Amino acid sequence: MNGSLFCKVVHYCTAATPRFRTLLPLTSLQCGALLQSLTAAKSIDRGQQLHAHIITSNILLHNSYLTTKLAAFYANCGHMDHAQHIFDRVPVKNSFLWNSMIRGYASNGFPANALMLYSEMCSSRFKGDNFTYPFVFKACGELGFVRVGRAVHSEAVVRGLGSDVYVGNSLVSMYSNFGEMTLARLVFDKMPVRDVTSWNTLILGYVKDDDPKEALAVFNYLVKNELLVCDGVTMLGLVSACGHLASLQQGKQVHGYVTRNGFMDCTSFLGNSLIEMYSNCGNLLYAVRMFDDVPKRDTVSWNSLISGYAKNGNALGCLKLFCQMIMEGKRPDMVTLVAVLGACDQITALQFGTSVHSYLLKVGFGSTTLVGTSLIDMYAKCGSLFYSRHAFDEISSKSLVTWSTMIAGYGVYGKGKEAVTLFRQMLADGIAPDGAVFTSVLSACSHAGLVLEDLLGRAGHLTEAYNVIKNMDLMPNEDIWAALLSACRLHKNMELAEAVALELMNLNPKRVSSYVSLSNIYAAERRWNDVENVRTIARNSGLRKPPSWSYIEIDKRVHCFLVGDKNHPQTDAIYAKLKDLRQQVEAVGYRPDTSPVLYDMEEDAKMNMLWDHSERLAIALALINTRPGTVIRVTKNLRVCSDCHEVTKVISKLMSREIIMRDMRRFHHFKNGTCSCCDHW
Repeated sequence: MNGSLFCKVVHYCTAATPRFRTLLPLTSLQCGALLQSLTAAKSIDRGQQLHAHIITSNILLHNSYLTTKLAAFYANCGHMDHAQHIFDRVPVKNSFLWNSMIRGYASNGFPANALMLYSEMCSSRFKGDNFTYPFVFKACGELGFVRVGRAVHSEAVVRGLGSDVYVGNSLVSMYSNFGEMTLARLVFDKMPVRDVTSWNTLILGYVKDDDPKEALAVFNYLVKNELLVCDGVTMLGLVSACGHLASLQQGKQVHGYVTRNGFMDCTSFLGNSLIEMYSNCGNLLYAVRMFDDVPKRDTVSWNSLISGYAKNGNALGCLKLFCQMIMEGKRPDMVTLVAVLGACDQITALQFGTSVHSYLLKVGFGSTTLVGTSLIDMYAKCGSLFYSRHAFDEISSKSLVTWSTMIAGYGVYGKGKEAVTLFRQMLADGIAPDGAVFTSVLSACSHAGLVLEDLLGRAGHLTEAYNVIKNMDLMPNEDIWAALLSACRLHKNMELAEAVALELMNLNPKRVSSYVSLSNIYAAERRWNDVENVRTIARNSGLRKPPSWSYIEIDKRVHCFLVGDKNHPQTDAIYAKLKDLRQQVEAVGYRPDTSPVLYDMEEDAKMNMLWDHSERLAIALALINTRPGTVIRVTKNLRVCSDCHEVTKVISKLMSREIIMRDMRRFHHFKNGTCSCCDHW
């Protein structure tokens, strides 16, 4: 007997068994009947008392019947360590015991243990039955073990259990978890008998598979043919799913069914779920109507609408409703206050946020990690980085999100050094970073121009970053690898660039930018054969780099340009203006950077290609058609190249124009020969 179980048994033997001593002598069958009753009730305390009584009565020795009952009791109550300890000491195991253990592991978050025990059961020449397979299927579904699930499915069919409604429901659920709704539907259609669980499982399977239309079709078919009366679980699932998927039309249909069939009177949860559903669908008018119709509004009712206002960008509505809640004497909880703090940072309501902070401290919520993190975010976005850091330092138990929020706060202010320092402190405290943290650090450093000197300046730092990403507990996302690949390009680390590009391509083979980046890196090193190889692989995969285009609005008319575009009515004037601009910028010392031209050609040809870039065409058109001093606004779908960035700075000074250019990464404000990004983008 293990230490934990032994201590509990000794405790109940010495302190808690008198109630059973008064019943002495209890027979083995009587103890078994009591255990069965306590198992159904999941009464762990009384069950352990009975266990202690059985031991002190000396009726457990060589008693497989009671030992099996005890193992099943602990398994059903979720105490799998106790159940396994007893199970291991049963010399002759029966199907009931195997099933109880498999069910216990599968139902209490140990799917791998359930499958291992099932394999052991099969090796012991026991066969699965209609009590075994549902929990094996549950374990396979949770683990995503498609092959194992299909193999066990075949075993169940061979044993003649394919028509069992319990087995069928579990199969539908398993294939739904696999995302194989075609197979789930096939199993469902072949079921000779279906219950409410069958329909619920299929409907929720379609919802999880992001197919609300089919889920609603099944629901409508069920209602139209009056095959079965739905229950509250069906309604809650459909309402929540429609809200999660922002499916307003389907949500209204479900709402109508709920109203017509009187489900609103059965559970208070449905009204709150409908408020949340309409809020998530962006229909605050209906959400408010539902809120007004709720006869007894609880905190969840208020939270659903307050959060709805915040999610939909109506910060003033959120704060007004919060004030109404306080005036009506309702006590907000942490969910309420976190939503209100989020609304404060949307409209920079620092004074209101400070008042909420005072209330949090008064009621004792201020010390929690969730609320503290919200305070960090609120103060940072409301322009008070000092108080943001103060809130951060006040949190005793910091989560990964807490660190990430503070690092992102420094990033918003362009304080790259502080962001890096905090990042290193986080690592020293043993917190493993995720993709969001890396993105925040890299973004902060990039905006502050510190990528070179602080984080990724030396080859050793690049390698360290690569190793950190590879050893992350969570799978790094594409943005992390893309940021590292960009750093490899900046610092010409070819070997690491190839490894990172491979990680990106494996993570998302359809991401054309990975191939483009690697091709560009090779081109910068004049490895033209490698350039062509990468481009060939991309073409053979059906991938194409999107064309570069820029557009500009002049007198309420939008003009779009591709590279080297000559289709505009003012083409001649545009290119004449570009020729004039080229002469002027070269006269003041501008020298072209031809590295963005990634083709094997002469330098003169590369320089000519630079002046065909779409953003230059747009700027030339604006200079021709707008009055001196007019701000020029250009939007570009790709990253502005280094030479276009440099020449635009010179043009802004020579032409005395402010040029605002938005590319795929950020805004650039060119004025008097400088850019707001300080040449870090």
